[in-house]
Amino acid sequence: MEKSKNLILDVEESPKKIHEWLLFSIQHVLAMLVACITVPLLTGLPVAATIISAGIGTFIYILMTKGKSPVFLSSSFAYIAPMSSALAVGLIGGATGMNYLAVIIGMIFVGLIYCIFALIIKKVGTKWLNKILPPIVVGPVIMVIGLSLASSAITNITTAPVSSSTTYNWVALCSGLVALFATAIASHYGKKMIKLIPFVIGMGCGYVFAVLMTLIGYYGCGNAYFNVVDFSAFVNIFSPDKIGVSSFINFKLFVPNDPESFIFLRFDEIAKFDWGTIGTVALLFIPVSLVTMCEHIGDHENLGNIIGRDLLNGEPGMARTLSGDGIATAVSGVLCGAANTTYGENVAVIGMTRIASAKVVLSAAILSIIIGFFTPFTALLQTIPAAVTGGVSLILYGFIASSGVKMLIQEKIDFNNQKNIFIASAILVSGIGGLAFKFGNPDSPVITITSIAVAMILGIVLNVILVEKKKETPKEEMIESSEEELL
Repeated sequence: MEKSKNLILDVEESPKKIHEWLLFSIQHVLAMLVACITVPLLTGLPVAATIISAGIGTFIYILMTKGKSPVFLSSSFAYIAPMSSALAVGLIGGATGMNYLAVIIGMIFVGLIYCIFALIIKKVGTKWLNKILPPIVVGPVIMVIGLSLASSAITNITTAPVSSSTTYNWVALCSGLVALFATAIASHYGKKMIKLIPFVIGMGCGYVFAVLMTLIGYYGCGNAYFNVVDFSAFVNIFSPDKIGVSSFINFKLFVPNDPESFIFLRFDEIAKFDWGTIGTVALLFIPVSLVTMCEHIGDHENLGNIIGRDLLNGEPGMARTLSGDGIATAVSGVLCGAANTTYGENVAVIGMTRIASAKVVLSAAILSIIIGFFTPFTALLQTIPAAVTGGVSLILYGFIASSGVKMLIQEKIDFNNQKNIFIASAILVSGIGGLAFKFGNPDSPVITITSIAVAMILGIVLNVILVEKKKETPKEEMIESSEEELL
């Protein structure tokens, strides 16, 4: 296949030098890291297991797609509610343990749904899907995926995670802005290697600034307002009473901090599992799997536009991409990691750096597996303030949204056509506004269809019911004109 003129490294190519390969890989790991570890922190799943599961899942995906789709998979925010609910399913009485087996079964359900759809697509093709999801639907949905994350980036960039005196912190904000400007300057003015690793440069500059502010302002002058970097992750593993083998090699990563709460150790005491419980788990996970399938399609459409390939209808094809994503999620569940999904952040990295090498993504996956076992590095990553990643995210999330606009331009979508205006308007407002469908008790719903999925559903429905009017022939136009003149 002819190399795209817009790319420095095409999908099948690889860096010529080892240090370049390593830096490109680190960039992908940094891009996915904060979102990756946020999900297990919110749900109670093991952080290290999730990092490793992301690497293993990406490795599986690259193999399933024959190295023709440079996509990174990591923990999905869409599954936070199902995973949190599943951890409490079937607990007996006032038991305080976590039902990890329910999460495992739920994520196996997700893998099965993905594989079933992949088999259907393999048999009947994707034409029916292209009719349901034309560019006027997919483009605005991609915009929603980026813009719906905007509030998360702003919250991260303005909030100090350690300081309790205020929720709006200028030291955190400046750290994020340093990361933002350093990333933009490195990408725009950088030469050779600097231009190719803007996110590594940006996050490094932001982190160094945040550390200096914390050391000088908090540890030097005793002002808690400057306490932006939390070093407790390092303190905990290297404290005299805790130092040991686990301070360097995380061999307990598949077991939560309290081993007695692990489902496989106390399953009979804390939880029950019957067909009713399995049904509950299925209802928690299966609807969300349809949502992340839409996200899967959107990210692949976006990446395809960037690298100049049709990843869904051409090589490797949607049957392979879906099955790779689904199997990766099922395996992640078995390892007690979070459910996987395609990461728009890493697609944005490819778009900005123009390095689309699947081998780089594969090496990033291997690196993710290694750092999950290496305790000091995992601890170091956990000290990176959310403000720094928030600064970089301002560019990443905006790039995702801009890619949706780019798709509409490339497909020459006519916004003089009212049908297109109605579809785009419904998707953008419902998606960015956060419209969700909740079934059951609104305070603790059994099923929640998230805003991105709702936006896509509304777009699909409007595209179906708003049938294009037939263009009038010149003869019909002359008749109507004559009638108007007579009147």
